[in-house]
Amino acid sequence: MPMSPDRAAFSLDCLRADSARLAEVARLGLSADVPSCPGWTVDTVVRHTATVYLHKVEVLRLGRLPDPWPPDLTSRDALDLYDEARAKVVAALEQAGTDLPTWTFSPDDKTSAFWYRRMALETAVHRVDVEQAHDVVTPIDRALALDGIDEILVLMLGGPWWEEGDTSHPVDAGVRITSEGRSWTIRADATSATVTQGKEGEVDAEIFGEANDILLWLWGRRGSDTIQTVGNDTAVEAFRNRVAECTT
Repeated sequence: MPMSPDRAAFSLDCLRADSARLAEVARLGLSADVPSCPGWTVDTVVRHTATVYLHKVEVLRLGRLPDPWPPDLTSRDALDLYDEARAKVVAALEQAGTDLPTWTFSPDDKTSAFWYRRMALETAVHRVDVEQAHDVVTPIDRALALDGIDEILVLMLGGPWWEEGDTSHPVDAGVRITSEGRSWTIRADATSATVTQGKEGEVDAEIFGEANDILLWLWGRRGSDTIQTVGNDTAVEAFRNRVAECTT
């Protein structure tokens, strides 16, 4: 489905706001540890996010994956690099619009619209990483968080990645997630993960919570104490581990 102008503007607004907030908090100290990403510091997050931005600038410019990649950016000041990269990715998206054919990892969307959504969500999660490092966490926009739940379930979990059965977490259960009036029903086994909108059918476990909390739990940025569950706890744990497999 094409991205509407309103949705494109919303994604860019979120990208601008969250990338600015990330930079603001990062200036509190680059050496602080990121509690939800063992081994990462704020400097790691800043450099990682800047490199992701620059990669997407090249993807949009070339219409394919850049090769070779990545460039050697180790000599750059982290915050200068980040500020440059976030300006470039916003400009690249604005120039591309939402209909430009380009490489994406989605089986269904090979247009620049994909990167509007992905960059807004990438930035929101990494903004929280930096905020957690300095204990100044603010919530992700509700509409963006709901879109992020949909992305991680439909695209990342529900994509055609499991046909060979190469998972350590086959799940073999039905799980439903409900947040802010929306529901997703997931049925997973070793070779597939099917995601449908709505509440049709029986499931082994249900997960509830605010969109911000569920999105961050799915991304491993929050513990299970921030969500509510009913049903089979083992299915919930296996489901969360399966999500982690497709997001790392």
